[in-house]
This record gives sequence, C-alpha cells and structure tokens, in this order.
Amino acid sequence: MTNGAKRAAAKRAAREARSSPALRALARGGYAANAVVHLLIGVIVIAIASGARGEGDQAGAFKTIASARLGFVALWTLATLLAALGVWHAANGLLASRSSDVKKWGVRISEWGQAVVFLALASIAGAVALGARPNAEETAEEASRGVLDLPGGPIVLALVGVGIGVGGISFIVMGILRSFHSKVDVPDGRAGTAISALGVVGFIAKGISLSVIGILLIVAAVKVDPGTAGGLDGAIDALLDVWGGPFLVGIVGAGFVAYALFTFCRARYAKL
Repeated sequence: MTNGAKRAAAKRAAREARSSPALRALARGGYAANAVVHLLIGVIVIAIASGARGEGDQAGAFKTIASARLGFVALWTLATLLAALGVWHAANGLLASRSSDVKKWGVRISEWGQAVVFLALASIAGAVALGARPNAEETAEEASRGVLDLPGGPIVLALVGVGIGVGGISFIVMGILRSFHSKVDVPDGRAGTAISALGVVGFIAKGISLSVIGILLIVAAVKVDPGTAGGLDGAIDALLDVWGGPFLVGIVGAGFVAYALFTFCRARYAKL
C-alpha cells in the first residue's frame, strides 16, 4: 500500500469514527470526566492553601478517587471516557482542513496535543485503578534529569518549558478574549453569561498554573538542576513560597473549580 493510500485509509477511518454517535456521546462524557478531575484538583489545591497536605495534580485526584468505595469502577469509567475524548481529538487533527497548510498544521498540532493529554490521563487513571500510585513530581524530576543528561539537554528542557509556558499564556489569552466560545455553543441569557464567566476564570487559572510549570522547567534548565523542575503540584508549592502564596494558591484552586464547572457545561454544549 502506498503512502497516499495509507493516508486516505487513515482519513476514512477517522471520518467514520468522528461520525459515530457512540464516539460522539463518549467524547461528551470525556469532557465530564475531565471536569471531575479538575474539580478534585481544585478542591485539593484549596485545601493545600488552607494548610492541609495533598497532591494538587491529576495523579492526586485519581488517588483520591481510588480511596473511595468502588473507586476502581469510577477510575475505569473515567479512563474509558478520557480515552474516547483523546481518540476524538486525534480524528479531528487528522481531518483538519484550513485555507493554508500553516493553519491546517496549527489545528492539527493543537488537536493532537489535546489527544495526547487525554490519552495520558486515561492511562494514569487505568494505572491507578490497577493499584499503581504514581508520584507526578518524582516523574517530572526523573524525566528532567534524563533530558539534562543528554547532549544539549538543558536547551531541550528549556524549549519544553517555553512550550508549556506558551501554552499557559494561550490559556490566559483564551480566557481574557473568551475565544473558547468558538468551541462551545454558549446559550443565550443568564445561563450563557454564567458559563462564559466560568470559562474566563477557569482558563486564566489553568493558564497561570501551566505558566508556572514552564518557568520551573526553564529554571531547572538554566541551573541544570532537575530538582527544580516539577509538575502541577510543584507549581502549587512554588506559588506557596511567594508573598501572599496561600491566597494566590486559593485563587488558583477556585479557578480550577470554575474550569471544572465550565467543562461540565462543555460536555453539554461542546461543538462536536
């Protein structure tokens, strides 16, 4: 089979998948699953701001679910829905069509990036359901150490940090400009106003956390110190160390709750 025929077959499969009512329903469920994860993260982060101990990241949220009665059932349900949403975004990326190749590949990179995120979350949920207890901060440090040991590793790690930081800034811009409206059929009236407000607060809060993660990676690259790197939990710890840290962390936690509520609404109103 030629490369052209393979691409045509892949697009045909993606088109069939995207037109499937079952996958469409599961993808909406995936947004609801993502909302559950962000809601738990928000609650944990608010608790951390109040002085409690906890892991304010996705792994911490999944481990919280695992500790509940029938938690493994909930985890497998979340894993299935998140994986379906990942497949949906992967199909969207493959079928992207724009007026220029630059715009088309911009959409593809965005869609495939989201696909990777949701598939990774699904794998973490499944791993926790099977009994694993991952530590995201240790994983981030080990990954950073591995990158730093490579030739040109600090430059690579810095570029990764810049990429995550840019992603964070894009979330903040999307919140300020409300450009997320292009992905959601926001209803009219008070309901639409409330959903839009939740989106603004949520996108900005998530953007801040991603930006801090990017800064931590850049600092780790400059210092050639993997211990400085971190994920979301590390970003929360970093915010705690600045002036007014607990207040800032509480605001970020509330922002994650707002993002979760917006994402619950997105499960209903997303343009699929």
